[in-house]
Amino acid sequence: MEKKGEQQINVELNEEVAGGIYSNLAIITHSNAEFVFDFVQLLPGLPKAPVKSRVIMTPSNAKRVMKALMENIQRYEQQMGPIKDHDMPGTPPMNFGTPTTQA
Repeated sequence: MEKKGEQQINVELNEEVAGGIYSNLAIITHSNAEFVFDFVQLLPGLPKAPVKSRVIMTPSNAKRVMKALMENIQRYEQQMGPIKDHDMPGTPPMNFGTPTTQA
């Protein structure tokens, strides 16, 4: 139900985007004005790991994404059980933590 003053947004998902992109590494950097999420595909035996998608957002939107992800992980674990945190040897961390992106 739509609350007073709220607008409904119709989200369009075209066929190309609906297929998604596989990523098993996320590199997150930030500046004072934006967060940059690079989604990378690491494959065994390949010397290069290409960035498959880049998402850039404001700090407030990045925080909303974090909260939504935390809520969804909690719901998932309530239904499916705890997600095991497997450390993969030789794999860089999901967040390098270096604020190197320039606005």
